[in-house]
Amino acid sequence: MPFYLAKRIAGLVIVLLAMSFIVFCLQSVIPADPARAIAGPSAPVSTVEAIRQRLGLDQPVLAQYGRFIARVAQGDLGTSVRTRQPVTADIRKYLPASFELGLVAMAIGVALACLLALLQGTFPRLGLVRLGILAAGSAPIFFSAMLLVYFFWFRLGWLPGAGRLGIRNFSGPTGLNLVDGLLTGRPEVSLDALSHIILPALALAVPIAVAVGRSLGGAMHEVMQQGYIRTARGNGLGETAVLLRHGLRNAAGAPFAMIGLQVSLLFGNLLIVERVFAWPGLGLYMLQAFASADLPAVLGVSLIFGAIYILVNIGVEIAQSLADPRIGL
Repeated sequence: MPFYLAKRIAGLVIVLLAMSFIVFCLQSVIPADPARAIAGPSAPVSTVEAIRQRLGLDQPVLAQYGRFIARVAQGDLGTSVRTRQPVTADIRKYLPASFELGLVAMAIGVALACLLALLQGTFPRLGLVRLGILAAGSAPIFFSAMLLVYFFWFRLGWLPGAGRLGIRNFSGPTGLNLVDGLLTGRPEVSLDALSHIILPALALAVPIAVAVGRSLGGAMHEVMQQGYIRTARGNGLGETAVLLRHGLRNAAGAPFAMIGLQVSLLFGNLLIVERVFAWPGLGLYMLQAFASADLPAVLGVSLIFGAIYILVNIGVEIAQSLADPRIGL
């Protein structure tokens, strides 16, 4: 295990360096000018050139990248062009909202995946189940998000269609409103946060549920045909005990791998869902950074997303090895 963790941490550093270099090099081919964005559209050319020199944008890309890496090693991701705040401060401000939304979406997605796998196993020849799974999996994320907003907010008025919290001036110790409402003794805050998070979390959870559910259903179908399952049934174990003790654990490898893959897709979907639901998280922050040619913010959020993705996949590989000892680390 120590050797595995050391190898994975080294891989994390290499991947983040490569990713940051690729994103950094993209600034030389995009037409946007961060110096012009800082100075404003009506600023004279001399002011823009002075800002460009102050930021080091007139130097070669490799020199700029080396200076960036030196700052990152000290925990400095630079200053946002749009907010004029340190990128690390912006990330601390917006990360809890995206983290909370991602956790709830993943929990709903896994729960729905288990339900889909159960339906596939119970009604293997029911075409309606397969058609519903295919339709849900093929719908674009922005389309399903807009449908949720239209029906549950605009038409029915059951749930809020935008924002993160309807209660103003609330600040909790963790930044996770669902948890902070309980920690501060204000359950109405948690209930309000829950009503706001259901729709965006459900929009994110649908593709996760379809992908993981199909993977789990296929793996369970194969596992339940194995000889040790028939032996367990012959020894008098009930169907539930056979399913949970022998079937689910041996079928967990493929769904775990699919969950790790879905995390990367979740980051991309966050940009769309947070924009549709006006969710104040890193996805919306990154979209606004793209629009403002805010390279420090884009680089900072990319590094955070990349690190989270690699760490989640390390956790997935450990979980796979615990569920199936035949999978070595």
